[in-house]
Amino acid sequence: MVGNARTAAATRVIINLSDQSASLVERGRITLVSPIASGKPGWQTPTGNFTIFNKDVDHRSQSFGLVVDASGRVVNPSATPGTRVPRGGHYEPAPMPYFMEFSTAVGMHAGYLPGYPASHGCVRMPRDLAVQFFQRVQIGTPVTVIGSTNNLTRVRKAMPISQTVSYVMSRPAHWTLAQGGRR
Repeated sequence: MVGNARTAAATRVIINLSDQSASLVERGRITLVSPIASGKPGWQTPTGNFTIFNKDVDHRSQSFGLVVDASGRVVNPSATPGTRVPRGGHYEPAPMPYFMEFSTAVGMHAGYLPGYPASHGCVRMPRDLAVQFFQRVQIGTPVTVIGSTNNLTRVRKAMPISQTVSYVMSRPAHWTLAQGGRR
């Protein structure tokens, strides 16, 4: 347990809402940077200083999901648990894989990045980067959320949840793009 506390203290996450990025800082150096999709208007990601207090590799939302009809078609992609479900259909809670909770019902997790703030407050990132963050943060890791999404409309092209592009810091002021998978 002492090792985990030391690891948590030597590691921190900085989420910048203004440029829609999350940085992993280990022993004072940025070691990983991820594009993100933060909270949309009316559902802003909270700013301030937090700590990771829950990790769940296969988390499901308790607040949002979708409704699927009897034939398997999604009939409501923005449902809540109380949404009417057609006969033979069902409600499916939204998957939030590699969930790292830092504020009540708000955390970082793998998800779709449309290129602008689009979540209900969570910080979505590409799956491969969510896995790396999940492996390297511990319960107790500090998270600082800075910046603002005011007047922010688009920061990049959409990135699907299965995107395999990683941004890795190679030298203190030089970014490299590490490609994984197929080109």
